[in-house]
Amino acid sequence: MELVYFVLFISILIFIHEFGHFAFAKLFGVKVLTFSIGFGPKILKVRGKETEYCIGLLPFGGFVKMLEEGKAQEPILPEDKTRTFEAQSLWKRVVIVLAGPAMNIVFPIALYTSVYLEDREFLSPVVGVVFPGKPADGKLHPGDTILAVGDMQVSSFPDVQKAFAKNAGVPMLVSVERDGKPVSVTITPSDEIEVVEPSELDLYEHVGRIGIAPTFAAPVIGISRTDSPAWRAGLRTFDRITAVNGRKVETFIELQRLLTQNRGDNVNLTYVRPIPVPNALGGLCDIAVLETGIASLAPRPREEGAATRDGDPDARAKDVLDRTGIESAEMYVASVPEGSSEWRAGLRAGDRVTHLDGVPQRMWKVDRRGGSVLDDNTLVGRLKSEPNRVHELVWTRDGERMSGTFQLRKERWDELGQPYERYVFRSTHWAPRAPSKFVPNPHTVAYAVKRGFEETKNAIRFNVVGFVRILQGRVSIATVSGPITLYDVAGDAASKGATYFVWAMAVTSVNLGLINLLPIPVLDGGHLMLFLVEWVRRKPVSLRTRELSSLVGMTVLVLLMLLAFKNDVARKWDVIVLQAREIVQ
Repeated sequence: MELVYFVLFISILIFIHEFGHFAFAKLFGVKVLTFSIGFGPKILKVRGKETEYCIGLLPFGGFVKMLEEGKAQEPILPEDKTRTFEAQSLWKRVVIVLAGPAMNIVFPIALYTSVYLEDREFLSPVVGVVFPGKPADGKLHPGDTILAVGDMQVSSFPDVQKAFAKNAGVPMLVSVERDGKPVSVTITPSDEIEVVEPSELDLYEHVGRIGIAPTFAAPVIGISRTDSPAWRAGLRTFDRITAVNGRKVETFIELQRLLTQNRGDNVNLTYVRPIPVPNALGGLCDIAVLETGIASLAPRPREEGAATRDGDPDARAKDVLDRTGIESAEMYVASVPEGSSEWRAGLRAGDRVTHLDGVPQRMWKVDRRGGSVLDDNTLVGRLKSEPNRVHELVWTRDGERMSGTFQLRKERWDELGQPYERYVFRSTHWAPRAPSKFVPNPHTVAYAVKRGFEETKNAIRFNVVGFVRILQGRVSIATVSGPITLYDVAGDAASKGATYFVWAMAVTSVNLGLINLLPIPVLDGGHLMLFLVEWVRRKPVSLRTRELSSLVGMTVLVLLMLLAFKNDVARKWDVIVLQAREIVQ
């Protein structure tokens, strides 16, 4: 099937390219003799009124053969004299030659548009997470619905991101709805640098970020003390509450609000508890089964004068913790590999991490699904920002304070024959996310077309910068790929679904169009270069010059193809060697 996908992949792109030449040649009255997709022996041939339409056996190119005086094998009929390619004015010849690459560059707009037509709904503009130490910290709270950023009304989370991205360093008035009441806060987005992959291209973007995400924490609880009402009710750390007095809850915020409203009456909490299965499948994987249960919780009465401030999440969290012993499981340790540096420091599963190097910790790590945001203020982010130092970790176990020191472990591995190193923190937490909430896309077609243009522009920029970096020597020529890599790309994209296949085709189409614009004779860019010389000299380039330039261009093209083929083979060999090493190990 991969071969079928590859042929389909490359044939569509070649057809689009050659159709550009064909369509404008016909439009200007040039006689087209042959329209062929593929080279070599013809496996399909259809004769039109004056054009022969063919499909060649080798799908690595195509051509449009037009009537040309210099290449005509038979005398040109008088009525066809004005229909030769050379008989056309210079600007028409430029358009005909330029139409092929232009079609490859314009075609992705339609491809990207078709992909974005599937975006019929977006994440809602409700704050799910506020990252510590970021501009929104202390100003926005989980559960806030953002209504406007500056003068821009927002209806989805992508709208919110876009509004802040364009205003890095600029104070923005943010209008939100909090617990049914309008609230306004001023937030200055931080100026963050995003690296466009691959990083070797040195492509950076400055964007404004405030440190929020639309994903909500699921109602998974942590219990730090054995003398709390929650423990006595039979609840344990990592229990996931599913209902409060029969009322379904999906987020930890909902659970907190319901418990805050309680005035001391018993509460029935329905939960599911993950129970690890030891040595599952012979130790091949970690498996847990979910055990259901109901706990009767008796919260402590709220002391007089200790009522929570309306809309204050910190006060609400403190109230729930004091009265029930329940808090978020965010900073609770789910697993510590035996023998790891953290294990040797004394950390164990079920402990609650409180401080790292004297700094209070509120978040384990950034959930990358929530958007790109630096995680230097999270536990894992702080550890990786200073991997070489000895860290002091403080945690509690059954309410007792404990501490230990450790240093991140450095691991080495090979990827495609290249050695890599990284520091790892093996201990993990368990903080699943609740199902996201969505809002409908009110302008599906307009949105899709706009994104189609934006993504095509980004693809052009990416490819142009890649060419420039190779010429500058900042990117190795080993990155030049050929048909083997294209075969792998087509097969991999097809295996992931139609959307990935279309996406890969769009990027490759832009690449094909730009390559054809390179000033190499026999390519479209080479023809355009000769037209430029003709325009400067005010007369056509001689046939001898065109033949010599074609010979030079073909030589260059063959050398480039050999280089690409050599790189493809080298990459395949590296993969085979790596797989062989893994089998031996």
